[in-house]
Amino acid sequence: MSDFADALALQIPRLRRYARALTHDVAWADDLVQDTLERALQRRWLFRINSNLTAWLLTMLYRLYLNEAKRRTRVATADDDAAEPAAQDDPALQLDMRRALDSLSPEQRAVILLIGLEQMSYQEAAEVLDIPLGTVMSRLTRARTVLRKLLSDQPLSAPDSTPHLTRIK
Repeated sequence: MSDFADALALQIPRLRRYARALTHDVAWADDLVQDTLERALQRRWLFRINSNLTAWLLTMLYRLYLNEAKRRTRVATADDDAAEPAAQDDPALQLDMRRALDSLSPEQRAVILLIGLEQMSYQEAAEVLDIPLGTVMSRLTRARTVLRKLLSDQPLSAPDSTPHLTRIK
């Protein structure tokens, strides 16, 4: 058991980083990490020895996040003082990025954080989120498109130049 507990302890910084990126709330993120570790210890017999511990833990954390997010009401995070400082120097850019990430759906946010922040492969992200690889790729593409438009001050519903089909009877 001590080997499993040691392996779990090594995953705490990664779990905390992912939880904070998902929630933008330090207290909620810490609760998610604690719940994830507690579940992992209680259900350690479900873990396959030669499988990916990180993916197993991130899957658990993501599902706990989704369950809790359904229960919580959406709260504006523009004046959230408990945010973890980012490594960049420009606070305005940090705030813009946070708002842009908040505008994404939880599914798109999860994919972009796993691939962009956690540096996971598409296949690993698909395993963590328990979705097909093609779904990961399409969610990532849509999330990147929305972020690109939000951060470049383009309107999201800008009419594109492609012609629309009209139904003719």
